[in-house]
Amino acid sequence: MLAELLTGWIPDQRWFAGKGRPIDDLSIVSTVPLMDGDPALAHLIISVRQGERTTRYQLLLGLRDTLNSRLRHVYIGRCEWDGRERDVYDAAHDAELMGRLLNGIADDATVGPLTFHRAADVEIDTSQRSLVMTAEQSNTSIVFGDQYILKMFRVVVPGMNPELEIVSALAGEGSHHVARPFGWIQGEIDGESTTLAIMQAFLGGASEGWAMALTSVRDLYASPREVTAGDAGGDFAAEAERLGIATAEVHREMREAFGSGTLDPDEMRALAEGFRASLERAVEEVPSLADHADVAREAYDLLAAIDEPVPAQRVHGDYHLGQVMRSMTDWIVLDFEGEPGQPLAERRALHSPLRDVAGMLRSFEYAARHLLADHPDAETLEDRAEEWAVRNRAAFLSGYTKSGGDLRPADVVMMRALELAKAVYEVVYEARNRPSWLPIPLAAFTTKH
Repeated sequence: MLAELLTGWIPDQRWFAGKGRPIDDLSIVSTVPLMDGDPALAHLIISVRQGERTTRYQLLLGLRDTLNSRLRHVYIGRCEWDGRERDVYDAAHDAELMGRLLNGIADDATVGPLTFHRAADVEIDTSQRSLVMTAEQSNTSIVFGDQYILKMFRVVVPGMNPELEIVSALAGEGSHHVARPFGWIQGEIDGESTTLAIMQAFLGGASEGWAMALTSVRDLYASPREVTAGDAGGDFAAEAERLGIATAEVHREMREAFGSGTLDPDEMRALAEGFRASLERAVEEVPSLADHADVAREAYDLLAAIDEPVPAQRVHGDYHLGQVMRSMTDWIVLDFEGEPGQPLAERRALHSPLRDVAGMLRSFEYAARHLLADHPDAETLEDRAEEWAVRNRAAFLSGYTKSGGDLRPADVVMMRALELAKAVYEVVYEARNRPSWLPIPLAAFTTKH
């Protein structure tokens, strides 16, 4: 009965990865009681099969004899549990129950297959009350007071999540660019120890990079035409340069923590071939890309022609302005888990660090242009968007190279190919989800920077 309720409930959740596809089967893989009584708390691993794809999700299930009004927005349904009818709901939103997780981490508790871990040399204030952040999509973040933020990975993949691995290593090396880890939760899937959640310092006074960039763009758009991007009140270029410096420092710290390698010419050709295949699929799905496809093909040909080893290392993997926060003292990098849809081995593999650089460059383009979608003055503001993007991209790259990030001729070729491959992905995404934003990634094929 609970599985039937979850089948009807889960497609509407923001973090559900299988939107648009029917659910063929949903089963409850494991149930771990964490609290008894009224209310009660249970940890569930759910398996969802859609066609040939099976995805595991985790859910904190709350149970009450009668659900109160403040939790109605996360109501799942009513079913029998432990011999009596109870209301069940998403307990991540229930502060009365989430204290159980905080206490579990503080105590290094073990509950069945779940293990709670407190980071070394930290103390945890268990009096902090929880609140769910509403901006998350693929995961759920729970803030405890003004001290901690617990990220619960909704899609769970067997093994250690790269975020826990990287944040722990960089914090251990004294990095200034990661939020301090306070603890984590492990489970077991397919016989393998699996990261379920990570808790770090909450950056309550910090500003998100994306929000800061948009403020800068709005200031420029509102300025008189004779005012340049450098003279507008909210010029972002100095912060973009500092972000470039921080990015290079994080890449260096990751090399020191995890080592490095190279991609040989055969691997470069294989990478280019994969990009070409993605491009052709995208052209079939989005015909308007066809007029620009030769630009990408030329970049991929140049990539395939690189005949020297290219540096490779662990990378962020999903780097953009929404993944960085500006604290009072420096830029902090978040969400090292990589692209959630990719296999764990791919996310932990060595890649060119320019993959992160290209991702951030694309984010500058989005910040500059996304306000133009459906804007009545879009045509007249296009040159302002281009001016802002050029200025901030250049500042970011200046900071990156100033702090030791490589940009040799082969690196420039690699970066261009990676940026266009990202734009191809964006074209397909926007065509499926936000058609009015399609001009943003298409502009990548016509601009020269």
